[in-house]
Amino acid sequence: MRAWKSVVVPRLRGTGSGRVHAHDTLTGQLQPVGPEVGEARLYACGITPYDATHLGHAATYVAVDLLHRAWLDAGLTVRYAQNVTDVDDPLLERATATGADWEQLAADQIELFRTDMAALRVLPPAELTGVVESLDRVTDLLGVLRDERAIYQVPDPEYPDWYFSVTKSSGLMDGTGYSMLEAEQIFAERGGDPDRPGKRHRLDCLVWRQERNGEPAWDSWLGRGRPGWHIECTAIALGALGTDFDVQAGGRDLAFPHHPMCAAEARVATGHPFAKVFLHTGMVGLDGEKMSKSRGNLVFVSRLLAEGVDPMAIRLVLLANHYRSDWEYTSDVLAAAEARLAKWRTAVARPGADAGPVIEAVRNALRNDLNAPAALAAIDAWADAPGDAADASDLVREAVDALLGVAL
Repeated sequence: MRAWKSVVVPRLRGTGSGRVHAHDTLTGQLQPVGPEVGEARLYACGITPYDATHLGHAATYVAVDLLHRAWLDAGLTVRYAQNVTDVDDPLLERATATGADWEQLAADQIELFRTDMAALRVLPPAELTGVVESLDRVTDLLGVLRDERAIYQVPDPEYPDWYFSVTKSSGLMDGTGYSMLEAEQIFAERGGDPDRPGKRHRLDCLVWRQERNGEPAWDSWLGRGRPGWHIECTAIALGALGTDFDVQAGGRDLAFPHHPMCAAEARVATGHPFAKVFLHTGMVGLDGEKMSKSRGNLVFVSRLLAEGVDPMAIRLVLLANHYRSDWEYTSDVLAAAEARLAKWRTAVARPGADAGPVIEAVRNALRNDLNAPAALAAIDAWADAPGDAADASDLVREAVDALLGVAL
């Protein structure tokens, strides 16, 4: 599956000092992410293409983009992979509800997602991979898990679905802070089925769903059907990046059960860790509630663009909030971003103050847990300061482009 066209990232003078640090959800600690030299490997969980791209999506992928850019600025190369869950229950349910063909719905939403990401100048993954094109990867991985006796079929005569046995791997609940009862409740809310008869453990997750009437299905050694959600990401990430890669990223709603399930499956199959660090972004709200598809309170990037909003103003809306923070979208937030964009563009059109300190401040902010609000404040201060250096404005323009992804 093709990604979207990349932009050229300016090469800034030097590489600054210090490694990039980010908050690891598993340990709750700030720690270095990526190697000191060489290649950083990054996996971001992608969209289920039936309601793309709302600001919650965009906030996650802009945060991932900050990490990507910070690594590049530190002199690393980046191998970035992302999946698209192009067959899953929510997509099929939306297609049925609207009378659409599920494949066409997915294709249309994926193309919209590409367009939105390009408009926001998010650097594309080297591999954007759909589930449908990865079925061999999934079934091969399930074969390994079968050999490890880590998957089983429920004794259902009609639908003998396959499940991953969570007791085959330790550490599933590490870092979650949840009791078992809370974990089961969240598991149920986020696609799990703790009450399914025949399961060995209430948290065992579906890895292969046998064909149901009217649903898409594919032939495999597990029977005709389709994969479960968690095993898809596990197979795609391992295929693209190998084991023990640097960061797995996604929204905070993936911190349990999705990412721990992926990691558990990978540990059993490979004998190695999955990701070294798990990075999760906060939730975006509207009118006092979390912005979500189930509530229908979504603000879409494409709709804002159609209304004539500058995509760089949208990006500044997202950058104004620390990636781990929950925040609420309002028209005032957008107006503030538009005013900031206008101020910056005015500032880089004139001779400016010394560029060295502001570029170093932005670099330091991003290397300290991707602190975009601090980076924006440094640019604001530079824009408000008088200056007469002829090349300072061009240097700041390049830095804002390279580090923050904002074209002035």
